Formats: sequence, structure tokens, C-alpha cells
Amino acid sequence: MHALLVDQDADETAVLSLVLQRAGLTMSRADALERILLTGPDQSVDFVVLATRESPPAAQIRRFRAQTQVPLLLIVGRIEEEAQVELLEAGADLVVSRPFSARLLIAQVRALLRRAAGAPFFTLATLSVAGLTLDPVTRSVEVDGEPPRHLTHLEFRLLYTLMIHQGQILPREMLVEHVWGYTGEGDRDLVRGLVRRLRAKVERDPRSPCYILNIPGVGYTFAPQG
Repeated sequence: MHALLVDQDADETAVLSLVLQRAGLTMSRADALERILLTGPDQSVDFVVLATRESPPAAQIRRFRAQTQVPLLLIVGRIEEEAQVELLEAGADLVVSRPFSARLLIAQVRALLRRAAGAPFFTLATLSVAGLTLDPVTRSVEVDGEPPRHLTHLEFRLLYTLMIHQGQILPREMLVEHVWGYTGEGDRDLVRGLVRRLRAKVERDPRSPCYILNIPGVGYTFAPQG
């Protein structure tokens, strides 16, 4: 498994490299989280560590979480409890303040990796409705016999959630909770962006969808048309 580390401090990078290695991860470095957001997380990355001297803006964390479910560990200076809560609610999996214990951090990283593994996809049933087949084992979708298309973790979770609730209108808040694991008020742009990317893979004409329908002011439903 591979981790991506964002840290400008050479001494701390050396310590965190050892922590990640002891947790069972290989490691590479990135200049900034913004670069990851612009290029999109590499599919080979299993864990991201962002070490910063200042608390990163929650909006930046939300944009990262909108692209991937990869565990995100934040290492920050001393910040208030309210700021930590905001970062966790934005999508960080763990916020650690300096100074930190390397031994404890190794255990925390291992715990996050175990949780991220979750239930293996092969325990989920293949779903097939109206010419659309979703295969959890390969995490791919096939439409009308065309070659299967690979889905990201988030795209898979969204489509699976919609399909097992076929015909039901799911509010955005419920989709955020099921797909991203948050609770509370949903993020309209977050859901809209993921739906747009998923439609590009399952709809013949994403501008006139026949599988994933938008119910204005409420949410979305999987209701095959025609």
C-alpha cells in the first residue's frame, strides 16, 4: 500500500516516513494538497498525510474528499477544539496536533487503514437493472452489453446506493451520509459533481439521463426510463 505525504519540513518528513513505513506503507511526496486537487489523486495512493503549520481551510478538505475516499490524516500545530471539529466534519479522518508520539501515530495509521478496508466488495451482490449491470468484484459498470467501465470508490458507492433504493427519492443529505460517511447537512455541489461524473459513465446522453434522475429541490433517484 502507498501513502502520499505533503510536508515542507525535512526533519518532520523523515519522522513521518518512518511512521508510514512501520505502519506498512511505502511513501512518496507531493508539494501541496492543491496540486493533488488539480491533478486528481492517483489511483495507486491508499493514504494521504497533510502536515501543515497552519490549519488548512475546511473547503480544501471538502474538495479533496469530493474526489476520493482515501484516508486523510492532518498534522497541524496547536488549534482550538472547534477548528479540529470543523476539519473532521469537512472530511479529515484524523487530526493530530504537534508534538505527536510516533508510536501512537503508527497505531492510529494502522487503525485508519483497517477501517478504510471495510467490507470487501466481493461480499456485495451484483446488481442488474434495465440493461445496467454493476459488478462489485471488479467495481465496474456495464451498460447494454458495452465494454465495462471502471468506477472510482465514490462512484461505485453512489451507484450502489441508488440502485438498492431503486425508485426511491434519496435526499442529498442521505447520499452524503451513505457515500462519504458524513452526517448532518449535505453539500449540494459535492453530490452534483459526483452525479455528473457517474452519468458520464452510465448514461448514453448525460444531458438527458435515463437512469439517474434529479428531483429538483429534493435529491436523486435511480428510476430507469423507457
